[in-house]
Amino acid sequence: MIRALIADDEVHLARFLQEQLAILWPELIVLDTARDGVEAAAKIAELEPDVVFLDVQMPGYNGLEVAQGIETDTRVVFVTAYDDYAVEAFEHAAIDYLLKPVTTDRLARTVERVKASLVRDAAVSPESPDARMAGALSKLLGRAVVPPRLTYIRAAQGELMHQIALDDVLFFHADDKYTVVQTAAGEHLIRTTITELAQRLDPERFCQIHRSTLINLAHLAGTRRSENSRLFVRIKGSPHELPVSRAFVHLFKPM
Repeated sequence: MIRALIADDEVHLARFLQEQLAILWPELIVLDTARDGVEAAAKIAELEPDVVFLDVQMPGYNGLEVAQGIETDTRVVFVTAYDDYAVEAFEHAAIDYLLKPVTTDRLARTVERVKASLVRDAAVSPESPDARMAGALSKLLGRAVVPPRLTYIRAAQGELMHQIALDDVLFFHADDKYTVVQTAAGEHLIRTTITELAQRLDPERFCQIHRSTLINLAHLAGTRRSENSRLFVRIKGSPHELPVSRAFVHLFKPM
């Protein structure tokens, strides 16, 4: 029973891959899908799929970064709209490299390559040089390691991709399907969740005050209690007051 994971922030493409794989490889079980690199890394670590179809350009981590963190025997098929990454993709021991728009015929060839890889791996003796090489590669292609601290935020705004220094971020706030990155100059939208951000931000610099809000302590101007004792924080450079939920009020008692 071969298991797969599909990681792509384009929902329609992820759905297309799942539908076509069901036709081309009925025995394959698609365990789940992921919408960004952080989610993909976590699900690869948790589910340990035999193969992952990995978009190169995703929010959070890009596909190449996710592949670098894999430590199990998960085989990687990169999917992208740009052929500039081809050489680097194969340096990460990718089985194949699919260019968007993906066609059924091209996907069929990928399926055959993955199957051939599975057969080769099953035939390798545990004591053979090929087995030792496979063991070395498995350290590169397997369970995701603990993600590193973020040093900047990449956020799309129209056709532009902005690189935002963490020092410039006033706060992060969850808004429906997106997270707002608020700076003094304006706001940007990313798909990384507040929970994921909290895991990757320096806790000495960023503080969670609500399940939907993270603030940059360097921009904290002060706090205010309302008539009903509700606590709010004020942020330098922002006209908004942000509510502090009861679970996080204790963080501000020494202030």
